[in-house]
Amino acid sequence: MAHATASIGTVDYATALTAGHQHRLTADEGPELGGKDAGPAPYDLLTSALGACTVITLRMYAERKQWPVTAVHADIHFKREDKVESIARVLRIEGADAEQKKRMAEIAERTPVTLTLKRSLEIRTTLA
Repeated sequence: MAHATASIGTVDYATALTAGHQHRLTADEGPELGGKDAGPAPYDLLTSALGACTVITLRMYAERKQWPVTAVHADIHFKREDKVESIARVLRIEGADAEQKKRMAEIAERTPVTLTLKRSLEIRTTLA
C-alpha cells in the first residue's frame, strides 16, 4: 500500500525521504533539537499525513454527494503533556451548509489515517 525510505548521513539531522512514486522530501529537526530546520520534523510529517488524508477524503465525499463544497481546510496540532499525547483537528469547510458540515465532521472521524492512529499499530523491525 504505502511505502517510504529514509536515509541520514552525518549532517544533524537532515533526512532524505522518498515516498510513494519517487516523491523526494527532506525531514529535519529544528535548531532547538540540534537540526537546521531543512524540512518538517517527524511529528510535522505525521500531522501532515492526517491533514492530507482528512481533506482528500472529505473532498471525495463532497464530490460523491454533489455538495457545493469549494474548499476543505484541516488544522492539525499534535501535543504531548507529560506522557499523554493527543491530536487536535479543526476543520473549516467552505460552500457547505450546516448539516453538510456536520456530516463531513463525522466522516473525518473515520478517514483511513484517523482510524490507523486511533487503534494500536504493530511495527516489526528487522535488520537487512
